[in-house]
Amino acid sequence: MRMHPTWTPILALIFLLAAAPASAGVLYDNGPVNGTLDAFTINYGWTVTDSFGLSGASTVTGVDLAVWAYPGDTPESVDWAITTDPFGGSTFASGTASLANSFLFTNEYGYDIDQESFSISGVALGAGTYWLQLSNAATSEDHQLYWDDNNGLSTAWQANPSYDIAPYNLVDYDGTAGTNSETFQILGTSGAVVPEPGSVLLLGSGMLLFAGLLRRKART
Repeated sequence: MRMHPTWTPILALIFLLAAAPASAGVLYDNGPVNGTLDAFTINYGWTVTDSFGLSGASTVTGVDLAVWAYPGDTPESVDWAITTDPFGGSTFASGTASLANSFLFTNEYGYDIDQESFSISGVALGAGTYWLQLSNAATSEDHQLYWDDNNGLSTAWQANPSYDIAPYNLVDYDGTAGTNSETFQILGTSGAVVPEPGSVLLLGSGMLLFAGLLRRKART
């Protein structure tokens, strides 16, 4: 009896690959820009680290944050790290990133409130709590740069080894530890990996060719 290969499983697999994208966008949001409450220095020897949580396996590809800058000064770069603990534990990734600047408004103290964005080269993380650490920020006018505080969901720490200031938990005005935290978003993808369109097309073409060979063999 001549056997004819069925196309259904092949087509189903192709459509499954094309229709199973990962969700892309904001993985963690620590709340809106405040711009008037407070801000903490991320240069001149100061380092600030703030916690964020991921609900599942994710790939981090960037960060958005809000800063206070001197009028007319342009933030240019910042050192970053993603760690397991504030100023300690394991470091998953680190580097120096160029900042993409977007002016938001001038606050009541005369500072420019800017949104800064930088890219990260795909850091794969599982579900859990991590720490975003920022330091050594550089600006066009070499002024101090401050990370906006919005009393968000996370917990922030600050340190300055240059002055032998050990890491300490940032406190709110009422002295409550851990209530100050910074304005930032962690960007990336979560869920299944998205095949590139070219990869899906190549896979589909290979399956169709294979199916053709099977059909030709079944006719012999």
